[in-house]
Amino acid sequence: MQQPFVFMMGQYEAQMPADRMYSKRHLWLQSCGADVYRVGFTAYSVRLLQDVYFLEWTVDEGSIVRDRQEIGEVESAKAVSSMFPPSGGRIMRFNPELLRDPAGINADNYGSGWLYEFCPDGELLTAEQYLEYLRTAWEEAQRTIKGQMNEG
Repeated sequence: MQQPFVFMMGQYEAQMPADRMYSKRHLWLQSCGADVYRVGFTAYSVRLLQDVYFLEWTVDEGSIVRDRQEIGEVESAKAVSSMFPPSGGRIMRFNPELLRDPAGINADNYGSGWLYEFCPDGELLTAEQYLEYLRTAWEEAQRTIKGQMNEG
């Protein structure tokens, strides 16, 4: 098995398994059948969200969704955040365990904490491409934070 890629978020190590695809919305996609992928939050997402304790879907299983369409909300210690699909496609089914208790996202985001099964119709990133995207996004986030601190 290939070693996971690692991205350093300050002192925090965000691991990204090399055996799956990724999206710029900080979601991982792992094949679980013919053109069907399980989707979950990356370590980067989980770190930014912190302790997830509520999950709500605003679409139904089997729904065809557009790229950038809001499909639900996640509530965490940090904030309430809208959720979007990795691309356009069809949501096949939601993880029934997370509907009862979303704490699985915190405990095992790359395993039992998967969110839903999805048939994408858009472009996905390899682990290497996602790592490069993270480097760019992280640098931009750091510049924004420093700029806000310097304005005060």
